Amino acid sequence: MTIHQLSIFIENRSGTLIKVLDALKEAKIQIIASTIADTAEYGIYRLICSEPLRACEELKKAGVAVALSDVFAIEIDDQPGRAAEAVKVFSEAGISITYMYSFLLRGKGILIFRTDDGEKAASVIKNNNLKSIDETDLTQWA
Repeated sequence: MTIHQLSIFIENRSGTLIKVLDALKEAKIQIIASTIADTAEYGIYRLICSEPLRACEELKKAGVAVALSDVFAIEIDDQPGRAAEAVKVFSEAGISITYMYSFLLRGKGILIFRTDDGEKAASVIKNNNLKSIDETDLTQWA
């Protein structure tokens, strides 16, 4: 019910992001979604890609500090308020969302998020008939 996300630690200086992007390009790995959160000294580049396990290996070979983590991905209708409705379901269940990012794909909204309670979040997704995205769906996105 979860998908793999890469979290890449990059210094806030010229050339560090392109090193990551070039490594993925050379490996022919498609980036599906990404976001960067930064501090004064470094950034965390989180991304969903077509082959996360291989991407992790390739980035490590290139000397990039990278970690794999499990995150949830759910599909919502592309209509105003649908993200709020989805997040409210987790909030009402007492689940905090640590971080979230989203994108549109083929007329559907995709919410990528991490929670403080993965087991409970999986149960909430199932019990509320939310459409969860899994690893096999990634190949259709790329």
